[in-house]
Amino acid sequence: MPLAETTADPDAALERLWREHGPVAPVELMPGVRAWLVMGYAEIRQITTQDHLFSRNANTWSLVLDGTVGPDSPLGPMMFHRDNVIGADGEEHRRLRRPIEQAMAALDHRALRRTVERLSTGLIDRIAPAGRGDLIADYAASIPVLAIGELIGLDPGRARELLDAMNLLFSSGPRAQEGNARFEALLNELVTSRLDGGASDLTGFLASHPDLATASEILQTLVVVVSASNHTSISWIAETLRLMLVDPRFAGRINGGRLSIDDALDEVLARQPPMINFPARYPLADTVLADRPVRKGDALILGLAASARDTRVHASDWWTRGSRAHLAWSVGPHACPGRDPARTIARTAVATAQHLLGDLRLACDPAEIGYQPSPWIRTAVSLPVTFTPRIPAAPAPRTPVMDRTP
Repeated sequence: MPLAETTADPDAALERLWREHGPVAPVELMPGVRAWLVMGYAEIRQITTQDHLFSRNANTWSLVLDGTVGPDSPLGPMMFHRDNVIGADGEEHRRLRRPIEQAMAALDHRALRRTVERLSTGLIDRIAPAGRGDLIADYAASIPVLAIGELIGLDPGRARELLDAMNLLFSSGPRAQEGNARFEALLNELVTSRLDGGASDLTGFLASHPDLATASEILQTLVVVVSASNHTSISWIAETLRLMLVDPRFAGRINGGRLSIDDALDEVLARQPPMINFPARYPLADTVLADRPVRKGDALILGLAASARDTRVHASDWWTRGSRAHLAWSVGPHACPGRDPARTIARTAVATAQHLLGDLRLACDPAEIGYQPSPWIRTAVSLPVTFTPRIPAAPAPRTPVMDRTP
């Protein structure tokens, strides 16, 4: 099965894979490029907690080594090795992770919440007088990149350009390499402007961190921070808003106060994590995984959404019961260090929309909602809505979000 089918229609595709193959299923990343989709909860934990056996270093990917996947492959931007924290293991990984962990700890979450409230309100104010809009194009797709842009010191006018580049990168389609090149070029301009020191934003924090020895390491660390946080946050916000519009149980509980926004966000993480499929781990020796003979250098894709359907661990619809036993943030040494700011951004964006657009109504048939093409992430293309028009509020002032330097 092509991996992209698991994001186009997760429920049907993942049910079929589980039925036919069990916890570890053969998939194609693109024609002729085979991999394993690891769907079992225990198997994903086994892989992610043993980096001495299952490496993140894509230079060990056998299909790259034998030339099956060439240097111009559209899979490259998401799967090729980068000299950053994602591609490192052991002590090198710990060294490159420290600046990110410390940058996340340095964030003032109250200031971040006020920033996201201001940005969210401003976006809603643009559509408020008309009483109609698109909660993806006019709202969810913009909030993370604008908020992250303020964190890293990006000119707001470049935010759309950065987002367009990342859209191409995450598609793993024909223009993925082009998107990646533009994405890195934009961030490199920003890093270069911070190398002399003095900037109080997140880019300045990373540029002055003692664990980052070169401009390239600073750039690649910023690449990780921005790419890992933006599209996942868009998907998280968009899916929560979609369920509020199309799922009567979900909408009734959150609008009636029986489900807090945090609980609603956790249900979405469990039910459909932003990264449905996460690349990749590579065995450092031949092994057996759930009775499958896995060869050294095979690509193991972490099926984060599939793990929620592992009936050996989870009962049916377990995500409706307030459990946080999901793998959306991964586990082990490479678990996401940005979960707290991501939650602040998503929670504030959803709460602001709920508060200012309380009578939202979907303006299309739910069956017409399409999704962006990507084998990795599932985000609705459009959520057209109507609501009672209102007069925009006065804009709030900007608030610094970083509160200290390394």
